Amino acid sequence: MKLSERIQEQRLKKGKTQQEMADFLGLKIRVYQYYENGGRKPTLENLIILADFFDVSIDYLVGRTDTP
Repeated sequence: MKLSERIQEQRLKKGKTQQEMADFLGLKIRVYQYYENGGRKPTLENLIILADFFDVSIDYLVGRTDTP
């Protein structure tokens, strides 16, 4: 699974909208949408924030493991 798919999957599990996630990260919605459609990768800082928020490892988000 790709990073973009994992981010979307985890967001949906948390019941959050793309707008809520963009606001949480301090991003414009379009930038967050790029994260989910693979057009852009999160900064290391945002990757850490996302992993903590979703309570998963960075390795899980980037597809290095299937164990959250």
